[in-house]
Amino acid sequence: MKALKNLFILLLIISFAILNTGCKKETSVEPEIDEVQVLLEYLETDNYINTTACPSVINAEDVYAYVQNNPTKIYIMDVRDSATFVTKGRIRGAFRVDYAKAIDHIMGLPNWQNYDRIVVVCYSGQSSGYIVSFLRMLGYNNVWSLKYGMSSWNEVFAQGYWLGATGNPRAGQFTTVPASKNPAGALPTFEKTGKKTGKEILIERAKKLVAQGYTPARITHSDVFTNLNNYYIVDYRPADHYNQGHIPGSVQYTPRSDLKSTTHLKTLPINKPIVVYCYTGQTSAHIVAFLRALGYDARSLLYGTNAMIYDTMPGTKFVPANDIKNYPYVTGP
Repeated sequence: MKALKNLFILLLIISFAILNTGCKKETSVEPEIDEVQVLLEYLETDNYINTTACPSVINAEDVYAYVQNNPTKIYIMDVRDSATFVTKGRIRGAFRVDYAKAIDHIMGLPNWQNYDRIVVVCYSGQSSGYIVSFLRMLGYNNVWSLKYGMSSWNEVFAQGYWLGATGNPRAGQFTTVPASKNPAGALPTFEKTGKKTGKEILIERAKKLVAQGYTPARITHSDVFTNLNNYYIVDYRPADHYNQGHIPGSVQYTPRSDLKSTTHLKTLPINKPIVVYCYTGQTSAHIVAFLRALGYDARSLLYGTNAMIYDTMPGTKFVPANDIKNYPYVTGP
């Protein structure tokens, strides 16, 4: 009798343990979040790329004025390679940071809000624009990209970059025949970060994408014209400039309007590389950062229409006589 009683008690204990464990498992399961949707909602709260602040570029004159008159209110982060920075030269007071570590560096900068301007400097203003776009989307609203990069600071830095980048090799290939946007489809996907909020997800995405460098996010017009059908080409200029001539098959998207979930963002394909071009490659670099954060396979066309139809193009032109300032620079460690 006693044995039966003990067996009964043991069975009750085991049953209770099983039920309790089952309840714990049931209550500890958290639903998976759609990270792409959460990130998009975060990005569209501030909607940086669709504001007049985008692209966030600062010209060499303004940087030079700060360096001369108010150096404690400007922070210059130079992301060019160390040999160029030391041997060829740099803006006085600039700090060199590895490109891959740019996001971490600014996020770890003490009292970053106290600077009027945090300026990111590269060779031509395009790869720095990519970094600045991520930082702006993260809320660093005093971060700017040096317009035309070090090419605008002094002629010695423009050699091999803006000097020689402009031309007319596609003047006879542009067309006025319009192309239509895709029907709206699904958003892309990306490898899950494991984070819960839009800002946390963006931080992880920005760090990962910048750590890869700018190369995966850029493309030349020669590569594009090798096979135009390989790409969905976005002409990120106003409609009147598009109508004057554009890359064959390219589709016009109006700046600060068409890349929203409520307009035409979802017309971008998720199964084909996207090429974005503007006038100089600086605006498109900002836009491509936004698109790649969301998981699109997007690339910015280097130097924009300046590299393809320079003589006849509307919009912003790089003019060496006006845009290269020949300001002093320093060399050495």
